[in-house]
Amino acid sequence: MSTNAPLVSVIMANYNGGAHIAQAVRAVLRQTLTQLELIVSDDGSSDDSLARARAAAAGDARVVFVDGPSKSGPAAARNRALAVARGEWIAIVDSDDLIHPQRLERLIAAAQGDGADIVADDMLVFYDGGAAAHAHLRGALTNQPCWVTPARYALANRLFASEPSLGYLKPLFRRVSAEGAPVRYNESLRIAEDFDLVMRMLIAGARMRVYPDLTYFYRKHANSISHRLSAADIGAMLAAHDQLGEGRTVAPELRRALAKRRASLLDARSFDASVSALKARKPFAAVSAIMRRPSALTLFRYPLLDPLFRKRTRRTPPSIEPRIALISRQRVVGASNGSSSYLLSIVRALRDAGFAVDYIGASPKIFGRWPLLRLRPEMEIFSSYAIRGGVRFGDIIVAIDPRIALAAAAGVAAKLLQRLRIKVRWDRPAPYAIAAEAERADMLFVARRANRVQAIVCDYAFLAPLAPYALSPEAPVFTVMHDLMSARAADPYERVPDEVAKLTAKEEFALLGLADVVVAIQAQEADLVRKALPNTAVLVASHSVSMSDIPQPGEDDTLLFVGSNTAPNVTAMTWFFAECWPKIKAQRPSARLSIAGSVARSLPSAPEGVNILGVVPDLAPHYRDAGVVISPLRTGSGLKIKLIEACAAGKAIVGTTVTVQGVENITRDAMIVTDDADALASAITTLLGDVKRRTALAQAALQCARQHFSRDAALGPLIAEITRRTRDRATDENFSSRPHSLGKEASAQPQSV
Repeated sequence: MSTNAPLVSVIMANYNGGAHIAQAVRAVLRQTLTQLELIVSDDGSSDDSLARARAAAAGDARVVFVDGPSKSGPAAARNRALAVARGEWIAIVDSDDLIHPQRLERLIAAAQGDGADIVADDMLVFYDGGAAAHAHLRGALTNQPCWVTPARYALANRLFASEPSLGYLKPLFRRVSAEGAPVRYNESLRIAEDFDLVMRMLIAGARMRVYPDLTYFYRKHANSISHRLSAADIGAMLAAHDQLGEGRTVAPELRRALAKRRASLLDARSFDASVSALKARKPFAAVSAIMRRPSALTLFRYPLLDPLFRKRTRRTPPSIEPRIALISRQRVVGASNGSSSYLLSIVRALRDAGFAVDYIGASPKIFGRWPLLRLRPEMEIFSSYAIRGGVRFGDIIVAIDPRIALAAAAGVAAKLLQRLRIKVRWDRPAPYAIAAEAERADMLFVARRANRVQAIVCDYAFLAPLAPYALSPEAPVFTVMHDLMSARAADPYERVPDEVAKLTAKEEFALLGLADVVVAIQAQEADLVRKALPNTAVLVASHSVSMSDIPQPGEDDTLLFVGSNTAPNVTAMTWFFAECWPKIKAQRPSARLSIAGSVARSLPSAPEGVNILGVVPDLAPHYRDAGVVISPLRTGSGLKIKLIEACAAGKAIVGTTVTVQGVENITRDAMIVTDDADALASAITTLLGDVKRRTALAQAALQCARQHFSRDAALGPLIAEITRRTRDRATDENFSSRPHSLGKEASAQPQSV
């Protein structure tokens, strides 16, 4: 046991929770807030749940086991844990539930910032039977944090009320009450023990705040007890209710609220008596029970609705193929740019390895200002494709939000006015969807689309916080970096979106640390991640490409640049036009440069000899004819996908040190690299008239691609790792996953009290 007092003591009461307790334990140990202890308080279990919990703890010294003599209820089990708890804060997590990795860190920071004594978040309710997951809170409580007064809390915990009960929420509270005494549960209660404790704390002066964050995952299954009331439970709840506020002056508002809750308990008691009489075939006794409290008659609507609920929770058959959820906010409609091409190469390799991959577009921001998206034929590699806020008709995805269509129309109007040299101020680009903050609806969309998957792939680090909403806690999470985004944000030459510009290296590494495996696109960035996250698995998966059969030296005096509409490409060509192209034209007046790709949208007017092609349906003929492919990048990060494609096309290539970033050693002999404008222009000029030299470089580039960027070479390690981890999960019920930063004492054995 650590000698340093933890900030949070997580209490997990357990009774025969063998089916789920290992997942619950690992969910706590994966918290980004590591100053915690987990106290597993057993209540006389007769199954193997304690053995499973110890195996899941894997020797983590932060875990304490408290044994109970016999089954005495969750309140008593929690009190035994409270007796040994050392944290300033107490967090309640049930042994069959899950929590988001960032939950404790977020809630503690919010509590300390707001000066709250009790905090709670919203719950994502999910079902073992396969019904759609949903949030517990509704209405105004989902919009912004709110303070909860004692009266409001009492009213929100009336039995069978129309609004969601706040008593279901799993609170974090200070271990010592506002009056200086350690908090304790009422052990007479089997149900509503959390409500009773929180209510007593509020009456004593504690301040409670509820946040709309969906970071507690509440599992409903056949053995759940919180929704099954008995006459004894209701009697205990009435007795405890009548003790609330004893010895204190209670404000009139609270007195009225408590009276309404008591009335709901009396209604529940009469309803239970009536139902019991009906089951015993005593209709007169059933009518008599209702006549004593006619208001209880309305409760009969619940058993009438129950068959509909059971139908809704019918179990869905398992998938034959192992499934992978690809969670993305990238507009992937085909191999239309470097990042999409890279991602599709990974998906294609996964499909060929026997996996079914589902594209889960977790935000309508993916549409940007495009109300219609057309999926290219290469998108057929996905088993399913869905974007939140979109409806699919064949290969067309239509945005249902009319504001997207209006924004598109405004953008078109702005372009027309700009051509007439009329300035407009209202034309703004759409938000950068990849880095957008996840919304509640995004989380629910993932929970409903990705349940029961064997692995999760996050497209960029920004998507890692959404992985837990796949509700597959044992599924390994792979985060595809693409680029080290914070490096781009720090680059003075980069014009990154505002959402990226605010990203620090510390924040990015924290996002990457949420994954089980970080997938870097090149070795240099992989090394940076390994240094920052020594306990996280990192592997390199480069872009894989189809190879040309032979080198293609192309034609004299023809150059090609291929690039999407990104700041590094715009900066590169602007510099090339000013510093290099005039020198090339002076030496080779017949030289011609073709520019393919969406970069053309942001380039200034093309100088003489430059042909702006824009987006072309097929790059193959342009690669074939070009004598030299150029990549004069001045800034950027990640792997330059177009460099790899040019190598695979068997081309003579001239680039800069930024172009070969992360693959310097691999491409050393396969291309010409220089950052000097005069040297760059001279090398290009020489190659434009020397087919023999172009052929030699083209041969070297093609050999480089075959050796390093074939399917097996580029993606083999990633596919092998995903296959190994999913196989281990399928064959080992005690699947072990790495907890986050265990600290120096992680090698010690869990403690028993």
